[in-house]
Amino acid sequence: MKVIKRLSIALAMATVSVAQTQAFAVDWDFATANSPGNYQTKIDEQFAAEVAAATHDAVKIAVHPGGQLGFKGPEMLAAVRDGLVPIGSFQMTQQSGLVPVMGASSLPYVVSGFDEMKVFRTVSKGFYDDVFKHYNQKLLFVVPWPSQNVFSKVELSSADIFRTMKIRTTDRAGSDFFRSLGASPAQIPWGEVVPALATGVIDSVSTSTSSAVDGQFWEFLNYCNVVNWQTNFEVVTVNLDVWNDLSTEDQKRIEDIATRLEPVFWDMAKAEDSKNIETLKSHGMHVMAPPSTVLDFMAAKGKPTWSAFQQSVPASQPLLKQYLTDVGK
Repeated sequence: MKVIKRLSIALAMATVSVAQTQAFAVDWDFATANSPGNYQTKIDEQFAAEVAAATHDAVKIAVHPGGQLGFKGPEMLAAVRDGLVPIGSFQMTQQSGLVPVMGASSLPYVVSGFDEMKVFRTVSKGFYDDVFKHYNQKLLFVVPWPSQNVFSKVELSSADIFRTMKIRTTDRAGSDFFRSLGASPAQIPWGEVVPALATGVIDSVSTSTSSAVDGQFWEFLNYCNVVNWQTNFEVVTVNLDVWNDLSTEDQKRIEDIATRLEPVFWDMAKAEDSKNIETLKSHGMHVMAPPSTVLDFMAAKGKPTWSAFQQSVPASQPLLKQYLTDVGK
């Protein structure tokens, strides 16, 4: 009888445990404007899978790529803040209209290449953690995009070519920069880029090699001009109200996953750039660096924006001062 009683108690406790797990299980819809095959989307899906495994399905995340939930990239900060979607990923610089300081890393030639990206991430970590907290969300992890290049129909053989360009940019900083070069910029969300190329609204694009492959730019453009003029970071954030509803145990599990995977995701981003360049070449696109005169012209136009940005966005001064000191610029 004692054995039967123990078994009954154990079964009852297990039933309660299962019921509690089911009662507190949550399903999060994850919004992103990135296309289904993009490496950033694959990163999001890997993160979601590991969260489900670590929490024993107490937290299940369904990734909805390609803007399926109806939110464009520039709308995501507000969407997560307001709880319209519990979790999502978006380019930080696309939020600079709402939070100007988030445009700091996208200033022309401030952050160039993966080594400098890592320095910026280290310096900015606590700073941006606080910014996102102010906007009712928790920053989980950050992944860089490959640096921005210029994709065009013609080779960027001289600075005069800019005057002929109707170029897509991702944010205000990019538009201001290309306008200073003589181009006619248009800030267009990713989902509208390919239609704009197809209809002739634009004839060139400033973006990463990842987006160029996603958009199959070889169908519209001939050249990838390697200028590495801007760096964008993709961030994954979760609404703080949703986050605070989790148990402390699940919060820690998710934080541990994000901390462990972020360096892995950075390695994936670096490998992605090399792979994409080969893909572009295999489809007949010419990948080349412009003459030094063009690069010098771009850098000369870009550097004055650093001090101008700090004057117009005083909150960026401590961040940029520390970063530029640490990186030696």
